[in-house]
Parts: sequence; structure tokens; C-alpha cells
Amino acid sequence: MYDLLNGLSVIEASSFVASPTAGLYLAQMGAEVIRVDQIGGGPDFRRWPVTEGNDSLYWENLNRAKKSVALDLGSPQGRELLQELVRKTGQFVTNFPANGFLSHATLAQGRADLITVRVMGWADGSPALDYTVNNSVGYPMMTGAGPEPVNHVLPAWDLLTGAYAAFAMLAAMQKRAVTGDGLEVRIPLSDVAIGTVANLGGIAEMLYTGANRPRLGNAVYGLFGRDFVTADGVRTMIVVVTPRQWAKLVAALNLESAIAALEAERGVSFAADDGLRFNHRDALYPLFEAAIGARAHAGLAAAFDAGGIVHSAYRTMLDAANDPALVAHNPVFGAASNPSGFDYPAAGSFATVPQLDRQPPQPAPRNGANSEEVLAARLGLSSGAIAALIDAGTVRQA
Repeated sequence: MYDLLNGLSVIEASSFVASPTAGLYLAQMGAEVIRVDQIGGGPDFRRWPVTEGNDSLYWENLNRAKKSVALDLGSPQGRELLQELVRKTGQFVTNFPANGFLSHATLAQGRADLITVRVMGWADGSPALDYTVNNSVGYPMMTGAGPEPVNHVLPAWDLLTGAYAAFAMLAAMQKRAVTGDGLEVRIPLSDVAIGTVANLGGIAEMLYTGANRPRLGNAVYGLFGRDFVTADGVRTMIVVVTPRQWAKLVAALNLESAIAALEAERGVSFAADDGLRFNHRDALYPLFEAAIGARAHAGLAAAFDAGGIVHSAYRTMLDAANDPALVAHNPVFGAASNPSGFDYPAAGSFATVPQLDRQPPQPAPRNGANSEEVLAARLGLSSGAIAALIDAGTVRQA
């Protein structure tokens, strides 16, 4: 946690991954993010993984450092309260539909400088999830050995979209600071996905070659990179991205003579050409398989580290969670009083600012924990008026 965005307040009405991630990143940099949910929680409030008490560890971590207002969003009065909170605050992050009571046009009535950042599925407003968007852009047909498609479990497009949405909020605020104008920024998952494919050269590649890439299993396209198994059965990934790393890898495995003989046989030099190493992988891989397969992992890892060679053994997420360097001794993590009651390391800001003191991560709020505080401060409602709203079932205070 840092206070770089101290003084910025954002209303968030969202669920699942992308939109809450945008609010999380803003909150971790010091913004006051006020999450407005349906009383009892939105559609992702109990999303797995959950504790035995049915508290969502997913929700608890995507909503750290935020405040919570609980409203009956099915009622006209609850919707009006949310609309007024957005107008009073001036910054809004959501993945609610572009039309309806949270449309930008509706919200901007009476607040012309309102900024709305809206996460969407498809640009036409139709729904999509990370997994369906990923299928649409073709990555599952490039993953694994084939011929079946292989889905990945990391919601990459959700996370990229959330980060892009946080960036878009700050970019829109910069424009407003200059012009005074509000605006709506729409960020569809589908456009983030296909735009990223294009940024990585994928669209150009497909149109240039007129063909799909071959399925490579765990090999890296266009580089020398693949998984190998050591003598003691440790599967490790090795990737070479510079000529120096290639030279160090060959030396660490005592393959200089074998590589030189292969270069002479095929009339090539692998010293500085990623593409040649990739194209001749049929001959290179067996040499490395034999050399790596003859040595234990610990000795190899030490030699690779000394040579600046990029490598990592495969392990489980449970292994990673218990790795002191990654978690217990990592300043990104700290203690927080979690609503679930389960005590575990909580992630704060991923960034480190050497000139500033890192603040500890904050807990997620309980549903409605800040209803009274926010309605009083933002809308100027009296305690009596708030009590009447609570009695009517329009507002809930945790």
C-alpha cells in the first residue's frame, strides 16, 4: 500500500475479476475505493475458493483496502442512492451493462465532468468471460501438444483488462484536468485480448504466413526454450534469450564440442541467432536432454545461477505458497485482519517505491461495513435518514 493516489475517491460497482481488479489496484496506490454491492453480496460474493464458513477467499483478496456500501439495487431508491454516490464522487468503475440505470448518459446528468470506466465482455455489449474470449482469439489451439485445445487456468484477459481500466481512469482524469470534460471509457475483454495478440505480432504473423503455428508442447516459439528432466527426476524449464546465456548454458553442460560439430555439419552458427536455435531444435534438444539427464538438479541449478541462465523447476502452487522468498520474506506480503477469520499472508502493492515507506495490506470490508459512513459523508444524509433507509431494507450496515 502506498498513498500515491491519496485524495482520489472512486465508486466501484462490479463483480468477478476484471472490474474489481481495477478498483483493487487503485486502492493499493492510496485511492479511496467505495464498492457498492447488493445487500448480502453480489454474484461473486461466495465464489470459490471458500472456507468451511463459506467465506470467499477470492472475494476477500480482490477487494482489499476498499470500503463497502450495501444497497437494495433492485429497488428504485437503492438505485437512486448509487446514482447519487457516483455523481457526488465523479469517478466510477463498473462492469454493469452500458445501458440502464448505470449508463454514462444517465449518470452524467447533473455531473458533466463524470468519468466512467466500464469493463465489458464484447464491444457490442454481449457477455463474455476470460475463458470464452481466450478461445475466440486462438490461444487454446496453440497450447499443449495437441490436437485437443488446452485452456489455461489463469484469467489473463481479466487481469490485463483490470490493470488497463485502472490506467484508463487516471488517463481520463488527466484529460479532465486539462479540459474539464468528463467521458466514458469502455474496455471490452475481447478488445484487450485481440489487441494483445496484435501487439505481440500474432495478427501480422497469421496474415503473413497464412498458417497457424505448430503445437510445441512446452517449447518456446522462436527461442531455445523447453522443459528438461534431470537425473534425479526434477523437471525444469530453461529459456535462452541472449547470446551470453547461450554460451554460458553450453559451457555449463560441457557441450562446446558437440555444438561445434553440429554447427559444422549443418553450416550454421547458433551463437547469436535465436531463430536458428529454434529451427534446429530437432538436433539440439537430444544433446541437451542427454546432458541434463545425466546430472542432478541441485548441481545444475547452481551452475545455471552462476552463469545467469534463466531456469526454474516446475512445482505446485502449494510449493510456491510455502516458499519464504516468494511469500513469507517478501515485503509485498503482510498481515491483515481478514473477514474470513483465516490468518494468512495478504498481498499489498506489487510495486515497490524505494523513496516511500510501504504500508501494510488492508483487509477487505464486510458487506455494508461503511454504508452509514459513506452515505453521511458523500450524500450528507442525517443519522435519522440513514436509519429510516435501513429500516426500509434499502440500506444495510454490517
